[in-house]
Amino acid sequence: RHLECSELVKSEGCHEGWDEEFQSYTLDEDKLCDVLEPMMAEGGIVVDFHSCDFFPERWFDLVLVLTCDNTALYDRLVERGYAAKKVEENVQCEIMQVVLQEAKESYAEEVVHQVTSDTIDDMESNVNRVAQWMEQWVADNGES
Repeated sequence: RHLECSELVKSEGCHEGWDEEFQSYTLDEDKLCDVLEPMMAEGGIVVDFHSCDFFPERWFDLVLVLTCDNTALYDRLVERGYAAKKVEENVQCEIMQVVLQEAKESYAEEVVHQVTSDTIDDMESNVNRVAQWMEQWVADNGES
């Protein structure tokens, strides 16, 4: 099962309101974790979000951090119509490898994997890797 946290933030009200400058909701981490807790107890969940350091370590067997060339990231975010401030912050975070560092500080070393997501081929390869990992997790955990 795939959970897109950005959608849950909106649909379940896991935010503290709208931020005009960033043109996005201000995340309420505690509310999001409360909404996710019963879902995560089921296991076999792929959680899709741009940050991970506030999620409980016990939830994850694998943490993938997607990285991207800064120019490609900038172009993608502009194409999506992101606010200039949000584009700037995202590119700066990528340059400084903020999400990767947070993941490494929050989870066991063997759980965190960096994967490149520059091209369509990279993305397709990443999807295939996730599918293989999920198949192995299902086999190892006796899930159907």
